[in-house]
Amino acid sequence: MGRYVVRRLLQMIPVFIGSTLLIFLMVNVMGDPIAGLCGDKQCDAATSAQLKKEFGLDKPVWQQYLTYMGHVFTGDFGTAFNGQKVTELMATAFPVTIRLTIVAIVIEIVVGITLGVVTGLKRGRPVDTSVLLLSLVVISVPTFVTGLLLQLLLGVEWGWIKPSVSTDATFGELIVPGLVLASVSLAYVTRLTRTSIAENRRSDYVRTAVAKGLPRQRVIVRHLLRNSLIPVVTFIGTDIGALMGGAIVTERIFNIHGVGYQLYQGILRQNTQTVVGFVTVLVLVFLMANLLVDLLYAVLDPRIRYA
Repeated sequence: MGRYVVRRLLQMIPVFIGSTLLIFLMVNVMGDPIAGLCGDKQCDAATSAQLKKEFGLDKPVWQQYLTYMGHVFTGDFGTAFNGQKVTELMATAFPVTIRLTIVAIVIEIVVGITLGVVTGLKRGRPVDTSVLLLSLVVISVPTFVTGLLLQLLLGVEWGWIKPSVSTDATFGELIVPGLVLASVSLAYVTRLTRTSIAENRRSDYVRTAVAKGLPRQRVIVRHLLRNSLIPVVTFIGTDIGALMGGAIVTERIFNIHGVGYQLYQGILRQNTQTVVGFVTVLVLVFLMANLLVDLLYAVLDPRIRYA
């Protein structure tokens, strides 16, 4: 196991470098970031040259990337155009988005797996058909429609929640935004669990456990569910990074100042350092989540061994 982890960590290095290089190149073709500093007026040539020299934008792109990566490995993600360090923006944004992601993941796991198990065990029955239709509707409706609808009904019309989340962004305030963020993934988790449960229910090891006279609950939890969760864990693990990076719409709707909000502001103002810095951390989240998923395989299925 130890050698496998070391090997996977070494494999992450070229993936990380390739991903950050691609992001850096994509961000640098968005436009002239200096133009965003001057507002509606165009910068004069002298000011533009001075700003480019100050932020290192007068150098070739490859040299800018090497300089940036050298700073990243020392924990310096650069300075935003407003003079604030990107690490300071991260310190305020990431805790909020992490709390929002935790709420969304918990909803996915609890509700999605529960519905998936129920529909998988009762395949073809009315409850199965109803949940499948509901999940198809949830997948079909865009996130911004779900978010605005819940905000209007629960926040404006009925007054059950605040339409906008406060700056503290406590777990209680993030329940509805977390539900909106997790809605599409929740439907996928339900369908994945349902399909996996229905397939494994006909397996030999399940029939053997039933023939031995084991209690139904033990057969479902220790044998059927444990082996059926592998594709579900794979999806949830990769979804962690997707939820953190894809929270832009949800955070904009509920006025949450998290990672999505900072990315939106960075793209809007063509703030290269902010966008690249935040996305670089998200790449690390993706890589670590994938490693964690691979390690969980051996926990769920004892037959899986890593050399």
